[in-house]
This record gives sequence, structure tokens and C-alpha cells, in this order.
Amino acid sequence: MNKETESPKSIGVVLLNLGGPERLEDVEPFLFNLFSDRMIIRLGPAFMQKTIARFIARRRAPKSAQAYARIGGGSPLGRITADQAQALEKELSVLGKFKVSVAMRYWHPRARATLTALHNEGVQRIIALPLYPHYSIATTGSSVADLMEAGQSISPAFRIEAIGSWPVQPQYIKALATTITKGAESFGGEKAQVVYSAHSLPVKFIREGDPYVEHLEQTIAAVETVTGMEGRLCYQSRSGPVEWLSPSPPEMLEQLAKEGCRNVLMVPISFVSDHVETLYEIDMLYRDMAHDLGIHLERSPSLNLEPEFIAGLKELVLDKAKQTGWL
Repeated sequence: MNKETESPKSIGVVLLNLGGPERLEDVEPFLFNLFSDRMIIRLGPAFMQKTIARFIARRRAPKSAQAYARIGGGSPLGRITADQAQALEKELSVLGKFKVSVAMRYWHPRARATLTALHNEGVQRIIALPLYPHYSIATTGSSVADLMEAGQSISPAFRIEAIGSWPVQPQYIKALATTITKGAESFGGEKAQVVYSAHSLPVKFIREGDPYVEHLEQTIAAVETVTGMEGRLCYQSRSGPVEWLSPSPPEMLEQLAKEGCRNVLMVPISFVSDHVETLYEIDMLYRDMAHDLGIHLERSPSLNLEPEFIAGLKELVLDKAKQTGWL
């Protein structure tokens, strides 16, 4: 397809994210999909992965379902990501060349369904935009690999270009700083300790060269240049009997309480959308823990549809399209 005959939406953009169960009955199959991914966890020999994953999912589903029940009966991640895609397409529409879709790694819509729809519309050039600012093989690596595999199974003519990471993308940093400033206002002028909370990873990933922690540190340094507020970093959502990145939020809160801290602003730095980690873990679980320790804990708003954040996604797409010669 040459430039003279291109359709107005000839460049597809696929937002990649984890996904989440939309209803309580989705929790167990979602967990099964998650634990079936050998890129993030190896459960025995390859031929046993799905069998063990099914056992773990069945055992953990009841407790996980309780958390989702507390936030309305399911994750809002799919809806928010779809809204982000719509907002991004609107931003890109002035160029008349883009169609923005969503592919979730462990829930619907899956990569194959998304790429099939784009293929049926004649779209052959794809920019994959992982909604993970900080690269890890467990997030960006797994999601991009899944998309590439799906693309090859549908149409070898697909050309898929992936954006690897964007920890210091200017509009992203500005949007994050804006949410932190908003969060700080909830303390009525009192000083608060900023605590950045990122999704945890097994330590072995970092030892094997995963740049996740380095990217987090880059983001924090850039944000603090804007806000002037220094913070500490912790890691939430551990699972499984391996060594995880630390400290955890409970460990961090206990340490701050010992230091006499009375106000904490928790910033979900590796999450760009509200989901169970923000709405349940931070807003309910950690807030209650903080209260018991004599600490007033608030959370900075998630980026979600923050205009500056959507503008940052637009710039990432445009930069990649120009690098590949598609614009």
C-alpha cells in the first residue's frame, strides 16, 4: 500500500496493558492466564505450567475476589484503557492516519482479537505502546512478545514497531508532577512525606539485568526536579515464595511511623490507570494500616485521562511514526 492509496487510518496504535477481571466470575480465569505466562513465572517444567497455574488460580481466586468486590465487583482497567485509547485517537485525528486500539495481556480484548480487527480494516502498520513507563520483561517484554506472536499468526505482512519505555517523557513527567501537587493539597498545608509505590518484581529479574528499578529512579528524579518534593520508594503486590523488591508499603509505613511521620502522600508511580492496586490496596488496605500507625495517608490521583498524560502518549506515537518513516 503506497502513500497515494493509504487509508485515512492506515497506522494502527495498540495500547498494551495487563487487563483485569471485569466481574467476580472473571477472577479465576484471569489469574489462570496470569500464572500461565512463563515470561513472568516458571511453574515447573513447561508441560506442567498450565496445570499448576490452574491450581494456583483456583486457590487464590476467593481472596482476590474479595478485593475486587470492595471496588465495585471488578477492575475498571479495561474501561479506563479504552477511554485512554479514544482520547489518544482524538488527539491524533488531526493527522488523519491513526486508529487506536487496546490489547490486554491477561484479559479481553486479547492481542489476537485486536490485531484481527485491524487486519480486517486493512491496517498493516502497528505501533505498540505499552502503558508501562518503566520497562520490565514481566510487563512490556511479555506484552510485546504476545502481540508479535499474535501478529505473525494472523498476517506476516504486519509491521509492528514497539515503544520500549518512556520513564522521562516530558508530558508524562509534567502530568505526574501535577497529580502529586493535587494530592499534596489534601493535607491542608501540612507537610507530607511522599512515598512512591511501584509494582514489585522478583529480585532475580533485576539481577539478570532488567532495567525496571533504574527507570523508576529516572522518573522520580525528573518528577522531583519539578515538584521539589523528595520521596521514598516502595513496592506493592508481592505474590509467591521468592525474593521480591523491597521495602513493601507496610514496611515503609512502619518505618515512617517510627520516625514520627504523621502525613504520607502515596504516589502510584508505575501505574497509569486506576485498578485494584490503587483503589483497594492503597486507598483501603494501606490507608487503614497507616491509620493504625497514627499516620494520615492520602493518594495522588491516577493519571487516567489527565490531558497532559494523553498528550505525552501522542508524542510517543508521533516520535515512533517519524523514526520508522511512516510520517
